[in-house]
Formats: sequence, C-alpha cells, structure tokens
Amino acid sequence: MKKIILFALLIFSFFNSFAQDISGQWNGVLKLPNNQLKVVFNLTKTENGYTSTTDSPDQNVKGIPVKSTTFENSVLKLDIPAVGGSYEGKLNADTIFVGKITQNGHTLDLNLSKGNIEVAKTQEPKQPFPYYTENVKFENKKDQVTLAGTLSLPKKEGNFPAVILISGSGAQNRDEEMLGHKPFLVLADYLTKKGIAVLRFDDRGFGESTGDFKSATTTDFVKDVQAGVDYLKTRKEINKNKIGLIGHSEGGVIAPIVAGNSKDIAFIVLMAGTGIRGDKLLLLQKELIEREMGVSEEEIKRGQETYKEIYELITSSSSVDEKLKKDVKNIFESKLGVKDKRADAYTYEVTNPWIYNFLKLDPAPYLEKVKCPVLAINGSKDLQVPAEANLQNINKALTKAGNKKVTIKELPNLNHLFQECKTGLPKEYASIEQTISPTALEEISSWVLLQIK
Repeated sequence: MKKIILFALLIFSFFNSFAQDISGQWNGVLKLPNNQLKVVFNLTKTENGYTSTTDSPDQNVKGIPVKSTTFENSVLKLDIPAVGGSYEGKLNADTIFVGKITQNGHTLDLNLSKGNIEVAKTQEPKQPFPYYTENVKFENKKDQVTLAGTLSLPKKEGNFPAVILISGSGAQNRDEEMLGHKPFLVLADYLTKKGIAVLRFDDRGFGESTGDFKSATTTDFVKDVQAGVDYLKTRKEINKNKIGLIGHSEGGVIAPIVAGNSKDIAFIVLMAGTGIRGDKLLLLQKELIEREMGVSEEEIKRGQETYKEIYELITSSSSVDEKLKKDVKNIFESKLGVKDKRADAYTYEVTNPWIYNFLKLDPAPYLEKVKCPVLAINGSKDLQVPAEANLQNINKALTKAGNKKVTIKELPNLNHLFQECKTGLPKEYASIEQTISPTALEEISSWVLLQIK
C-alpha cells in the first residue's frame, strides 16, 4: 500500500555562495519509514538570487513551487508551503548539500548531489512495441467520471481475450507507476505478446482521468472497473466471453467484488490481494515491517496496542464525525505523545474516506460470491500483504462458496511488488532493478492462457 508523500526542495553548488552558481538539477533520496522517494530540485539563477521548484519522479509529481529560495554562506534554505514543509542544507567540500527537511512536524535527513541516481529498469519495454496500442477513454456513468487509459491488442484487427489491470491503493496512473517502476506497463507488455488484450487506466482524479480521488473509496473504484468491463464489451476486437481481471493489492480486493456481481467476468487474478479485514491487515503489516526494520519489541507492542484501540473505535463507528476525530486524536496524544498539527495529521490519516472504509472492509463475503476461476499469488517476503494469512483466508472463503476452480501459490523470495528481494521492506522497492519477477509473469500468463483456451 502506498501514499503520496510530498516534501521539500533544494538548490546547490560549490564554495561560498557569493562566488557560486548553484543553478541546475539536484537529486536526493528521502528515506521514509516504509519506503524511499527520489527528490529532484530544480534551481534557477535570477538577478535577485534564486528561484526553485521540486519534482517527485517516483510519484509522477513535477513543478511543486517553492515560495522562497535563499543561498548564503553555503547554506540553502527553502520554504515550500505547497507541501507544508521547509528545507535547510549546507554545501560541503564534496559538493553535497547535507541537510534536513521538515514537514508537518516531521524532520528527516535529506542530502543532495548533482548527477543521476536512477536505478536502471531493464524490464521496461520501449517503443516501437510489436503490438497495437491505443489511448482510450470510457465513462463511469453512475459517477460521471471519465477514465483514461491504454488498450493494447496483439494486432490491430482480430478478436482477442482481454484483461483489465486494477491498481493498488493510492493515486496511480495506468502503469501503476511508483518508486521508479512501472509494473503494469511491464505486465501489459508481457501479456499482450502472449496474445491477450490488456486495458489499464489512470485512477479517477489522477493522470488524464476525471473525478475526485481524495473522496473516493474502494466502492467507487469498483464502479470504475465495471465501467472498463462495459467498455471492452463494445469493442469488436474483444472476445466478450473471455474478459478477466488482474488486481494488485487493493486491486485484489476490487476484482472479487466486481466478479461476484457480474456474469461478464471469466476469471480473476489476485496479486497480493487481501484475505483479511482492513484493520487486521494494517496491524499485521505494521508489526512485520517494524520488526524487520529492527524496532524494539516494546515499541512494536505499544504501537499495536495504540492502533488496535484506534481501529476498534473506527470500525465500531457509523460515520466520521467530530466526536470520532476528537477521540482518535486524544489517543494519539495520550498514547504516542504527538501534539497539535502532528496529532491532526495522524488523525486524518486514519479517518479520511478511503482508509475509514478500508479498515472496515472484509474481503470474505465478496470472495464467497465468486464463481469464476481464481488465481491468487503472493510473494513469500511480502510484508504489506503477508502471504500466509491472506492466502489462507482467500482459499477458505472461496472453498466455502464451493468454488473448485481455485489456484493458490506463494512465490519464494518475492516482495509486495513481486520483485526478487532481500528483506521485503518497502524501502528496497526503488533500489531493485527488477520490476516484476519473470517467475510471477510466467505464473500469471500461463494460468490465464489456460482459462482462455
């Protein structure tokens, strides 16, 4: 699971500021508790000093404005109200700004240097593709949302089986782009070369799609996917009896909901789909990630007790009102010692529309309605949607429904993004060259090909 996290910006150079031109592009990596983000700072020299903007390539965010940029005595200071943050760093003899960024009461180290820090993504396909692609738009008429995406076809003419790719949580584009990777671009390329048409699209309110992402919940995304199914049925190139869904993470919750309520779905693939209720999943995720990071057992226990109390308060509520927000904030203040704006930020993180609904969402009743073939796969080192607990519950729910067309597989040494990894920690994602393991790609494609024979 992932969230958009904005931060600060910088500017840079060599010796004393009065003698230096620090204009240009500077790069840094912001190391967060559960992942890391590349930051790019763009500095322009003017008659009166410097102006700057910042980019977050891993989140596809560019041109964040900086209110003020100063560089004096080798110290760079940036005020970035657009993200509620500021940056201060000092240029050292190695031409590196050593500094810290502060945002909403949180302070993190952030060093900057000139030069490219990209990790090569050798799996990413390059044009020209050996198949036909088309930019498309379709409408979720219920919500009056227009979804924009890409349809890839093995050939321009023909009648092909098809899949819709459903992204995980957080605002994502059609490639499910994150941390320098484009998993859905790689997956779509692999499947289309195997003779399968693929539709992938930008989340509502993101990329070229209309709508409001901030107020959307899983239920809204279900309607968006169903709109995609309805669109594929209008295309003469698509075999209407062989339309499937492939959902990653939250997409692995959405796919069963759509399939359980539609006779149009021929099969579904759950890539790290969840099998346990949202609150239990997030508690388990928090515990495993913190333990892998070396957090003390005492701290882990304190966090579990605090968030369990908060989640119980939320899951037993009927709506988000001021009383609920106040009660949640009081727990953060009393149990974790966070105050003022930090407490407000923590409270919003667990009471915004998406998370409020996700905490209450139990996948089991939806899985029990699925009658079509199901492939559920997880990486053994997935710390965000742990394989054992989730695969067991997915299998249990499908079996309870009498679905005998179920394949469950735990893939060794793969993380939540299905990369071959060392620890499974989210902070590894960006630094791994591989986008999706060939093992996972082959598992998915070979199973899908069996379903469409």
